[in-house]
Amino acid sequence: MGVFDWKHWAVLLVVVVLVFGSKRLKTLGSDLGETIKGFRRSVNDVETLPEKTDKV
Repeated sequence: MGVFDWKHWAVLLVVVVLVFGSKRLKTLGSDLGETIKGFRRSVNDVETLPEKTDKV
């Protein structure tokens, strides 16, 4: 018994599916993946930008 018991996780999974629905969960996963990809692209873009130097 405890937090990591498989029965607790099964009940939690059933509740989540009932609340959100399976179709919405599928789109949530793909949206999360696209968000992570976009974040990685923006981090890589920032790293490759040349530094601005002020020339007088």
